[in-house]
Amino acid sequence: MPKNWSGHGVDLHLEPAAAAGGRRVGLEGALREAIRAGRLAAGTSLPGTRALAAELGLARGTVTAAYDQLVEEGYLTARPGSGTSVAALPASDTAAAARPAAAPAEPVHDLRPGRPDLDAFPVRAWLAATRRVLGRVGPQAFGPGDPQGRIELRTALAEHLARTRGVVATPDRVVVTAGFHQAMALLGGVLAAGGTTRVAAEDPGHDVYRALLGRAGLAVDPLPVDREGARVEELGPDVGAVSLTPSHQYPTGVPLHPRRRRALRAWAHTTGGLVLEDDYDGEFRYDRQPVGALQGTAPDRVVYCGTASKTLAPALRLAWLVLPPELVDPLVRARERTDLYGESLGQLVLADLIAGHAYERHVRAARLRYRRRRGQLVERIGALPGPTVHGVAAGLHTLVTLPDHGPGEARLLARCAERGVALRGLTELHHDPAGRPEGLLIGFGAPAERAWPAALDALSAVLAEQFGR
Repeated sequence: MPKNWSGHGVDLHLEPAAAAGGRRVGLEGALREAIRAGRLAAGTSLPGTRALAAELGLARGTVTAAYDQLVEEGYLTARPGSGTSVAALPASDTAAAARPAAAPAEPVHDLRPGRPDLDAFPVRAWLAATRRVLGRVGPQAFGPGDPQGRIELRTALAEHLARTRGVVATPDRVVVTAGFHQAMALLGGVLAAGGTTRVAAEDPGHDVYRALLGRAGLAVDPLPVDREGARVEELGPDVGAVSLTPSHQYPTGVPLHPRRRRALRAWAHTTGGLVLEDDYDGEFRYDRQPVGALQGTAPDRVVYCGTASKTLAPALRLAWLVLPPELVDPLVRARERTDLYGESLGQLVLADLIAGHAYERHVRAARLRYRRRRGQLVERIGALPGPTVHGVAAGLHTLVTLPDHGPGEARLLARCAERGVALRGLTELHHDPAGRPEGLLIGFGAPAERAWPAALDALSAVLAEQFGR
């Protein structure tokens, strides 16, 4: 049974078993087993003999004798004035099951796409906003939330997205989700429940979100991508929805051509189809004015999807959907069935950052930093014979396609891994990788500012070796 050592700052689960040698032997066995199993870690302070005796209903002399015996055996240490604590045992004396599982090794140089610089997270601004929120809202911030999302954040997002991305939004059409992964899973389920059987997704495109739509029971057709973006003219009349990244196609980086934007809107209005617009990195445009959201030109046929994962941090688990009116209630009900509601404090803090424009200041600073990194990366790769750089006008990654003759994708990924450089290959993003063009997706967002030069040097060294320089 659990015992509470509240007066000593320690909570301890201890169950002395009946033993032939009496209560002292039973207590010794319980402590010995807890130490061997790792439930009592080295250095843990144990309650005083008087307190433990009172909690267990034992004589104090029984507890003292058990402690003394375990000190003699090396399980405990006792120092005058410092009390009794668990001794450090050799590794072989600790149960293997008690050892924490080793975390997956992180790459020395993380150049995987879609990852922001977490060292640049606006800690001070976040803390200041948290204090303001707790002073203003108080304990209510920790109560049950609204499954649609806090009204404060929905209001802030509606204004911010209208001003910065051209989105037509009102708070009642915004739904906040626990990350973009949940948003896509909910959308897939709502579409399937509403009678949609087929959807289309860009090829190449994001494999994880394509799989989410498939797990919702939807047939996912490949929609080819070329230099003008998704070939929307190939959408069939039996397709109920299409998932796109029109502002900065993932992974090629091309924006959807204006002519195809018009064709896509015509398809949606003619067939009643729905467009799922993933604006995953629309804030990071470097060479010209941002490409406005498609949703602003067809708000009743487009679901706009955004996230804080690229601008702030993925661990915040904050994403948002701006929905056509008829989809709001089904989506909210689906959210309730999934996890009822999201946490509130992070939503309130983000709302405060947006309303006070600290969020925009952070994004602007990040944009300048990433633009400089992008320029350095393009300069290094551009000096090599063979690879070709694509999609550099925006985002947190660039696509490098490979020549027909020379080192292939698998070889380059292996050589980079040997040097501790983590990238992603292009072929796995195709619906059918067989025979498709090879390439590398190189992210320039994840390394901390101090680590970026070394990461760029390591990547450049591998590519120079493989391409003859």
